[in-house]
Amino acid sequence: MANLYDIPLQRITGEPATLSDYRGKVLLVVNVASKCGLTPQYDALEKLYTRFKDDGLVICGFPANDFGAQEPGTSEEIAAFCSTTYAVDFPIFSKIAVTGDTTHPLYQSLIEDQPKAIGETRDGFRARLDGFLRDKHNGATTNPEPGILWNFEKFLIDRKGNVIARFSPEITPDDPRIISAIESALAA
Repeated sequence: MANLYDIPLQRITGEPATLSDYRGKVLLVVNVASKCGLTPQYDALEKLYTRFKDDGLVICGFPANDFGAQEPGTSEEIAAFCSTTYAVDFPIFSKIAVTGDTTHPLYQSLIEDQPKAIGETRDGFRARLDGFLRDKHNGATTNPEPGILWNFEKFLIDRKGNVIARFSPEITPDDPRIISAIESALAA
């Protein structure tokens, strides 16, 4: 298993980066998409970042086009969308794969560290996704279950680089479970 801080990444602007840039911070890593029904979560993510960034929270957005081709844009288009539509100020990275054979090493490590997501409606959310995909793609569903269920799945990483929680996509960033977990991580 790779150390999360050492995995090579790329900022949305093209510069190389790693999560070591945020060593000592609490991180919320989120796979994001611009054309998803959950895209309005960008607003709640930005509010969360504004609320807690001075306490040491960094939200890291990773655009992914793995689900329903809901992030088809170039890095420039994604950056412009995030900036103009949601005034995103938290770090956005270059598009990566978060599921399937080409899953980025960051997400391989995150999934290995925290294989199950919190979300009492995860099974219901998956059933709705299967129905959506069955209708849209002539009977195809998301089976078998992917490592990441859909866009806007969230991983919480403590100040030491440990993955301490994972939240299903339907759990919004302003959900009390996420707020409580962030506050606990920041206080530790």
